[in-house]
Amino acid sequence: MSVSKEKILELIPEIGGIEDPGLRDLTLKIWHEAVKKGGWTEEELVRMPFTLLLKSVSVSLIEHTRAVTRTAVGIGDVLRRDYGDKVRVDADVLLSGAILHDVGKLFEYSLDNGVFVKSKGGELLRHPISGAAFAYQFGLPEEIVHIIAAHSKEGDGGRRTIEAIIVNHADFVNFDVFK
Repeated sequence: MSVSKEKILELIPEIGGIEDPGLRDLTLKIWHEAVKKGGWTEEELVRMPFTLLLKSVSVSLIEHTRAVTRTAVGIGDVLRRDYGDKVRVDADVLLSGAILHDVGKLFEYSLDNGVFVKSKGGELLRHPISGAAFAYQFGLPEEIVHIIAAHSKEGDGGRRTIEAIIVNHADFVNFDVFK
């Protein structure tokens, strides 16, 4: 049985913080459709690891997504407060991008005898690429698709928007502390 939108909102309540109702609904829809396409149950979703690279870490993708989102929002708040108009951060773009940054992991992973492993698709396309491609088809603004695509090493060496820089750093803070 598919995970409902209401359950996703319960698991990731930060979605409700997106002020623009259309973007809020679209962010929720993309998460919902990705869970559905991945064929994940609620139980699998809540125990899905945030990474397959660190075997001894028991942080779920949901916990990681929420922590990255709150970290990114906190950075954005500090930049707006301390720099005012010198640095322009779009709060809704930042929030949606942080919430969706790892949505591609719903395609990058599969289950093998109850164990999370890289899927066939995940061997071919890492989650920043599959997530960006998936989100793009729903008409997500390109600024947010950019955050998804550029949040990891795939964005290194290229230009990142301020929101993408923030999500990149928020993501790595929440990864590197477990190394």
